[in-house]
Amino acid sequence: MTPEPGLPKPPLGTDTRIRIARPSRDLAAAMRFYVEGLGLDVLWRTTEHAPGKHDLLMLGPRDGVWHFELTHDPEQPLEPSPTVDDLFVVYLGEPVDEDLVNRLLATGGTRVTAHNPYWDEHGVTVADPDGYRLVLCSRSWTR
Repeated sequence: MTPEPGLPKPPLGTDTRIRIARPSRDLAAAMRFYVEGLGLDVLWRTTEHAPGKHDLLMLGPRDGVWHFELTHDPEQPLEPSPTVDDLFVVYLGEPVDEDLVNRLLATGGTRVTAHNPYWDEHGVTVADPDGYRLVLCSRSWTR
């Protein structure tokens, strides 16, 4: 989409680095789910346990332009508050492999019905250990 004449061009492009961040009550459980279950790489992890510092887990594809960050504040922990429409959608471009679903279930996930039936028509939804939803979509991402 092109901005209207006279409006500045958005600073985001196809190579813009992005980080999606949210709290987790248990970084070890989240790491097991997203690394052993989904297959993401651990890009950075720290558990400094220093005043004012958060425990941090950064996940994603090793050479990707995005990463997924999970945080835990040991001094003032935040309770995750996912809704049924807080989704992390992965477009697979092929049917969802039941072995992948089984790995996610074995690593702490729970298969759930999607709030939006579109996701059940085109994939599988699994709640992670914090209750956030991962959608494995069989469709391709097209531009």
